[in-house]
Amino acid sequence: MIRSRLLLSRGLFGFAASAVIFAIAAPGCNETAGVGDPCRPEREYDPTFTGFNVDEVNVESKSYQCQTRLCLVNHFQGRVSCPYGQKIDGTGNGEKGSPCVLPGTASSPVTGSPDPKVGKKVDPQIKERNPEKAVYCSCRCANADGKDDDGANYCKCPDGFTCEQLVQSIGAISSEQLAGGYCVKNGTKYAPQAAKTPCNADEKNCEG
Repeated sequence: MIRSRLLLSRGLFGFAASAVIFAIAAPGCNETAGVGDPCRPEREYDPTFTGFNVDEVNVESKSYQCQTRLCLVNHFQGRVSCPYGQKIDGTGNGEKGSPCVLPGTASSPVTGSPDPKVGKKVDPQIKERNPEKAVYCSCRCANADGKDDDGANYCKCPDGFTCEQLVQSIGAISSEQLAGGYCVKNGTKYAPQAAKTPCNADEKNCEG
């Protein structure tokens, strides 16, 4: 089952599609400057966050890293800042793996402790859904019905991007204002049955 989450950045709130939405709506965008720029979801600065689920779509509104103010996490696994993940004891995966740390620090991503052995399991990224393909600045290009003529602000996807329906409405007002299509990179549509190769530190198959 593919799920959607609507995230209000700075507050670090996540909302499953089955839950009531409390986040305020993200502002619409009317230009495409910055679409496709890399972004690091602010949830990764939360020491208790262990990673995203590849079966979910996450929309982080009000992202100050993006000119569009929206960071899209489109069927991505793990943490952008930790390609190879870590074991449940806080040590790195594989003989050459290193434990995850909070971005910009030397702390464990789970407890904030400088001791990397204090932690929880963090899944490695999936090679076919690396951050370049699945995590970047985007904008809302259509409503839940695939239309852009309801008076709300929508963007036109730039060359190399397609407007894809990613977030379903669950009835709440804020959900309606975030549900719909977002600009995604061409050739990166998620296929649940496609190959999912875990990043492997010993093979260094997710370098760069």
